Formats: sequence, C-alpha cells, structure tokens
Amino acid sequence: MSELTHFNEQGRAKMVDVSGKNDTVRTARAKTAVLLNEAIYQQIKDGSNKKGDVFAVAQVAGIMAAKNTAQIIPMCHPLALSGVDIEFEWNVDEANAHYEVLLYATVKTKGPTGVEMEALTAASAAALTIYDMCKAAGKEMVIGPTMLLGKTGGKSGDYERA
Repeated sequence: MSELTHFNEQGRAKMVDVSGKNDTVRTARAKTAVLLNEAIYQQIKDGSNKKGDVFAVAQVAGIMAAKNTAQIIPMCHPLALSGVDIEFEWNVDEANAHYEVLLYATVKTKGPTGVEMEALTAASAAALTIYDMCKAAGKEMVIGPTMLLGKTGGKSGDYERA
C-alpha cells in the first residue's frame, strides 16, 4: 500500500508538491450511468425535452467540469488540459423496461500529475446534468456506479480496470 501524501507533518491536509515530477502525456477514462424511465428515454431520443438537447448540454457540462475540477476538489492541481471528450451509449432492454445511458469521459494532458479526477468529475457532472434536465419527467433516476476505467502515463504507470 502506498503512503498517503496529502498530509503535512502536523497531520493537516496539503496539496502535494509535483514540481519535481516529469511532464508526461497522461490520459484517464471514466464511466458512469444514468438509469431512467421510458418517458425520459423517449424525450432524449426524440429531442422533445423542454430544456433542449440533453446530450449536447451534458457534453458541455462534462467538459466544463473537467476544466474546473481543481475548483471543487480541494487537493487537485489546476491543470492545462489537452482534450476532454464525453461519449454517450444507450443500454436499453425494452422487454424488461430497462433504460440506461452510459457516459464515458476521456481527459488528456501533458504534465506532472494525472487526470483521473478530471475524468471522474466530467462523467459525474454530465450525469448530473442529465438528471437536472430530465427531472420533470421523473425524479427516480439513479446515477452510477461511477468508476475509473483506465489511465496512462506518470510514475505509477498505466492502469486498466479488470
């Protein structure tokens, strides 16, 4: 198990000093899901949601969230991101009334620290935006699970969820 690095000698939280680390290309990919009802599924599919294009707004929200992760996660470093993308995929089983949208966030940078938190934040914000835009058609939506699928670059090397 690795040593926790976010605490100073007094046991108080600190932001880790990454000034001595090499800049490398780093990527991270995260996933979450939103389970919804048939009415919400139909609204998104046919573009009839009164608030607009649900996926377009969620896409922008996810990108903005990745860019602003350091503003909401206290120990994250502000990063110059090279790229952020959000992808949506339907997982639908109409016979069993299962309507779910899968969200994938991919973030890339070249720097001294990784972008896992940015990818997780992007996926989460995009999912929350779907909830916000669709809550009038049903508040029983379920978000999650949210997870890191993989990351590349850095001292600890690559990671891929089994």
